[in-house]
Amino acid sequence: MIRVIGFIAVLLIVSCEEKGTFIPRDFNKVEIETIFEDSLLSIRAIEILDDKSLAFAANNGAFGLYDPNKKSWQISKQEYDSLALQFRAVAHTNTDFFMLSVENPALLFKTGDHGIMDLVYLEDHPKAFYDAMTFWNNQEGIAIGDSTNGCLSIIITRDGGNTWNKLPCSVFPAPLETEGAFAASNTNIAVVGDNTWVATTAGRVYFSNDKGLSWEVVQTPIVNAKETEGIYSIAFYDAMNGFAIGGDYTNPDDNSANKMRTSDGGKTWELVAEGQEPGYRSCVQYIPNRAGKELVTIGFKGVDYSQDGGLSWKNLSKEGFYTLRFLNDSVAYAAGQGRISRLIFK
Repeated sequence: MIRVIGFIAVLLIVSCEEKGTFIPRDFNKVEIETIFEDSLLSIRAIEILDDKSLAFAANNGAFGLYDPNKKSWQISKQEYDSLALQFRAVAHTNTDFFMLSVENPALLFKTGDHGIMDLVYLEDHPKAFYDAMTFWNNQEGIAIGDSTNGCLSIIITRDGGNTWNKLPCSVFPAPLETEGAFAASNTNIAVVGDNTWVATTAGRVYFSNDKGLSWEVVQTPIVNAKETEGIYSIAFYDAMNGFAIGGDYTNPDDNSANKMRTSDGGKTWELVAEGQEPGYRSCVQYIPNRAGKELVTIGFKGVDYSQDGGLSWKNLSKEGFYTLRFLNDSVAYAAGQGRISRLIFK
């Protein structure tokens, strides 16, 4: 009889999964434990590596690695001539860590073979300003930046990050000379498989289904009239469902036309939670393995949670951060002004 009951329970579970039943959680708080502090650093780029350790790069040439098992940090400083390097974009493969400086000259460093970081890309241009970076796989990666010669700056590697090549303006439809991205959280790029979405200051989303070989672009309804307005962060749960957030960091309480979602792979976008909190946020992330329904958004005005795909939001904390990455479905790392913290959602 016990075996029969157990078998029935398994059938019920499988049946629910097949029907796509999703039971959302209702987080009411977030516990914040600071694991790194340095008042001189503004940290906008963090990356969870495959071994679950945490890497970051920041201003003052600082970068570091956290070992969660030993609860210890290794902190280094990257130098190049006499420049005060500022990093706001990082990425990784199974073998290497990458960090990209934000201003002219643009400097992209890769893990070296002799315990130092090797310079693998340099761009000397008065308008150079790179904002975000990620990899599709261990060989192919992408970084994006503001417009330089009449179109968005996009560089791509196909050899594991050893060499990078800049795309010509001819591959982009209807380029805008002043279009850029916000270097606020290293989340201007989202990738799912071969699909890539790039969010810009003009409230536009570029899309490629072939890892950057060809591009389309759509204008979204997000607020973008001012230089400080536009899309600050974009995330996709799968090839169809995505969310983007932004607003105006100079008017962070304004919550109109700053949140939107798509269910058709970014072809069309709809504004959501109009006139509702949150206002400006610099980063949004889907909580992993939660059916694309649960999201967290973060900014210097607080931490917010949605359990319905972004239609409504609940503020969990007023503590400020710039960027966020999930370790699992209830634990994340967040970084901001002078600190990195471990966030536990409950």
